[in-house]
Amino acid sequence: MTGRSQEKLQSAMSDVQQAGPKGTLSILQLDVTDENSIEEAAKHVRERHGRLDVLVNNAGVGNIGPNVKERFTLTLNTNVIGPAMVAEAFRPLLLESENPYSIFISSGVGSLTRTADPAAVSHFPNENAYRASKAALNMVAIKEWQDFRSKGLKVFAFCPGFVVSNLRGTSEEMRTGWGKAGDPAVPAQALLDVIEGKRDAEDGKFVHKDGVYPW
Repeated sequence: MTGRSQEKLQSAMSDVQQAGPKGTLSILQLDVTDENSIEEAAKHVRERHGRLDVLVNNAGVGNIGPNVKERFTLTLNTNVIGPAMVAEAFRPLLLESENPYSIFISSGVGSLTRTADPAAVSHFPNENAYRASKAALNMVAIKEWQDFRSKGLKVFAFCPGFVVSNLRGTSEEMRTGWGKAGDPAVPAQALLDVIEGKRDAEDGKFVHKDGVYPW
């Protein structure tokens, strides 16, 4: 499990361990906007494990600030460029695995088809940067699938849905989406199904807990 803050990683690891999960968990500092940080993390994994079976690209921000250039720059750096660099750095380790999975955490709001529906609505002001970033991330996922499926790499864009998260902010109101956000354990189980090979028929698709979204 990676993150920018060692302190927050330690706290998150303690929370996970209190739930008594199977297996073991380790933490590693990684900032997806820092190329050197990415390279060091990949080097650490290679030296310690020699391969990687599953990569979950989960870094994301939801900037909705008023300045267009700043909003798009911050969002695309973390939501698109960062995951693309992480995928590039860790892919050689994935290809050392007998059954590798590359998973990009996307969002249904990045679906061009769904957004083009006349009945679709916007939920936040200035959300164009976030939506655009997820649409772009979907293309990163598709291209990786197209380029490396012949080498056995399974690739998914995965939407967890509107769940309790710090993405919107750290206040209780923002974390819970004004009381409307769902339990993140539900999409987490769906993600585990992907990792365990239960949804291999949807390899190369944009999936969520209940099925597949149109691009």
